[in-house]
Amino acid sequence: MATILAYTSPSAGHLFPMLALLGELAGRGHRIHVRTYAAGVDVARAAGMSADSVDPRIEAIVSEDWRADNRRAVLRMTIETFGARGAHELADLDDAIALVDPDMLLLDVNCWGAMAVAEDSRIPWALFCPYTPFLTSPGMPPVGAGMAPRPGVVGRVRDLGVRAVVQYVFDTPMMVHINAFRAARGLPALRGVDACLRRAPLMLVAGGEPLEYPHPGWGDAVQLIGPCEFDPAAHAAPAWLDDIDRPVVLVTTSSVKQADSALVTTALTALADAPVHVVATCPAGVPDGIAVPPNATVTGFLPHGPVLDRAIGVVTHGGMGVTQKALARGVPVCVVPYGRDQFEVARRVEVARCGTRLPARRLTPARLRTAVDGALTMAAGARRVADGFVATGGVVRGADLLEQRVIGRSAIRSARLAPGAVRRSS
Repeated sequence: MATILAYTSPSAGHLFPMLALLGELAGRGHRIHVRTYAAGVDVARAAGMSADSVDPRIEAIVSEDWRADNRRAVLRMTIETFGARGAHELADLDDAIALVDPDMLLLDVNCWGAMAVAEDSRIPWALFCPYTPFLTSPGMPPVGAGMAPRPGVVGRVRDLGVRAVVQYVFDTPMMVHINAFRAARGLPALRGVDACLRRAPLMLVAGGEPLEYPHPGWGDAVQLIGPCEFDPAAHAAPAWLDDIDRPVVLVTTSSVKQADSALVTTALTALADAPVHVVATCPAGVPDGIAVPPNATVTGFLPHGPVLDRAIGVVTHGGMGVTQKALARGVPVCVVPYGRDQFEVARRVEVARCGTRLPARRLTPARLRTAVDGALTMAAGARRVADGFVATGGVVRGADLLEQRVIGRSAIRSARLAPGAVRRSS
């Protein structure tokens, strides 16, 4: 059995889906050590894994993109946040490797510094991506613009123009950081994000068609493995959930602070006279002075699984985690995106006809009510997506892929480095 070191971005939205995959590997007898944000250490340990926390300086670097007034400013702040964290990841992952002596590394796709360490280490490694990765894909619009596929000459011309913009505002500033980390490890510079991500021998992506667009150009090293659902064992379903005697609509905002609190207050107003009970979760903090109508419950962090098991619909900011959790149960969604990858998620929901999309700038109670009512008619589309998720093989297939393509390589490496073997020079 292999010793696996998992290294994550400091966010529940990144740790939790990775824990679903790691749990499958642990169940097969592999030894798992997770290095993650401080509050996630106990979560990983409760799931039966050893764990410790990243350098506190990494977790202390938090994007203030909720202060931004446009999408480009959000993107710039996000890139600077990941870049600043990555500078500390170099020594931090070195420390974790020395502590754990792993046979394999599994890295969160947002850990740019850690990726340079992994490539330089000669330890077999793989990437885990909880959202659509920033890879080029022939016939598809560039990831990040939130555009639907458009076939034909017009679509190709549009995508060429958009790709040039995406390269200017995303690829170029991101690669300044990544190539600095690579240079620090003696690795050659790369031209773009696509080339960087493809350095990983294997990338497992939480998702599946038809929510995800078809990507024949991604190649065999990139594999979709479904939603990767994980709920912390320490957080049981609240007793009050059993007392609700109406159909449930879940409303939820980001686990990483952003300017999405208006989604909760607007939803409470929009659905106040609807024959449903609204369960609103605010994992980044309940807004001050919120008025809660009789048909609603507002809380902080709450595992979404038990609520979704009762839900007929979801209103969400468009985080990939909760969106996929809902659709995996055949529950349609209304997505109101605010930033980050949420525009891509919202557009995919619209294209797959498993829910509706409402831009945050157009958010009003009346428009949201119309969008929610429309989403509730799309249960058939949500069930198609659920069937597509099942077809990926899920975390079982993800673990199979890691065992066959990455962990198997670690056995070959161990044999090469056994007593009497000749160690390759770096």
